[in-house]
Amino acid sequence: MEQIITRHRFDIRRRHLTVAEKSWLTPHMIRIVLEGEELADFQSLAPDDHIKLFFPTGTDKPEMRDYTPRALDRAARRLTIDFAVHEAGPATQWAIDARPGDGLEIGGPRGSAVVAQVFDWWLLIGDETALPAMGRWVEEMPEGTRVTTLGLVTGAEEEQSFATRAAHEARWLHRPAEAAADPVPALAAAAGLDLPEGRGFIWIAAEASVARTLRAHFLTERGHPREWVKASGYWVQGQADAHDKLID
Repeated sequence: MEQIITRHRFDIRRRHLTVAEKSWLTPHMIRIVLEGEELADFQSLAPDDHIKLFFPTGTDKPEMRDYTPRALDRAARRLTIDFAVHEAGPATQWAIDARPGDGLEIGGPRGSAVVAQVFDWWLLIGDETALPAMGRWVEEMPEGTRVTTLGLVTGAEEEQSFATRAAHEARWLHRPAEAAADPVPALAAAAGLDLPEGRGFIWIAAEASVARTLRAHFLTERGHPREWVKASGYWVQGQADAHDKLID
């Protein structure tokens, strides 16, 4: 059987980094560039990798949250992380308050799941929490790669542009923040997508119930091969620091 996903494991260690730059990409997305010599051997091979960020709480136990390494410049010892700004939890509040020179501890990633470049086309669907992974994926694709993205955001002001050599078609669904966990709008948008001929890989990342509904749509209604779909619940409605991996 053809191997679609290759898994790589890394030694887990914590790294102490410093905020080098901060900017607002959109009204609800903050970009933080971290730097430090401890990034010299940092590895992240897949666009949807996750690292742990450790936020101080004033106690011996920090708050931990998962985030995507948006970009890595190992030569410059710089790591970029994008923060979706929503209800102010510890990560969001830290990003809002962050200033150059502030410190942050990170851990991981534990490993990477690399998807083989054997497909004729790609479809990436994600909400605000998945835009960092989506953007990195599109920007790292080889020249001419056929990829469609469907971003689920609150409005035109939250749309992002990605610099890429791929043949990229960007689509956006606008729905209110309070509907982010409602599968209905996302399902209607997905149902309206025409899937090209040939082999295609579909990646989905959103609130868990949305991701599950979209995965079921492509597997059941569209008959897409199960091994060509990767879906993850990046967050779970009503639960802090929760996620749901849906890969078989």
